[in-house]
Amino acid sequence: MPYLILFAAVVFETIGTTALQASQQFTRIGPSITVVVAYVISFILLGWVLKFMPVGIAYALWSGMGIVLIAGAGLVIFGQKLDAAAILGLGLILAGIVVINLFSTTAPH
Repeated sequence: MPYLILFAAVVFETIGTTALQASQQFTRIGPSITVVVAYVISFILLGWVLKFMPVGIAYALWSGMGIVLIAGAGLVIFGQKLDAAAILGLGLILAGIVVINLFSTTAPH
């Protein structure tokens, strides 16, 4: 269950960051409100996850998955291109997430 809640926190963080881009430096009210609401929900969910896993692991997973998802959102929604180095870096982040989940005794399984 903590992983499902953590993934929901990542989704809301990604929504908030996507809305941050769309808010045009908080000059558009709809996306600006979405930023605040999405981040509040994301942090509430992340806080709940901290009952079940260490902050370092939870934050590593939350931020790593968020980075990968927002890079994908930037590509699809805003047409932001990724070069080979960016793709390699994102792959390394994903590899780190896999290592934590498969081999860490700190992360709950």
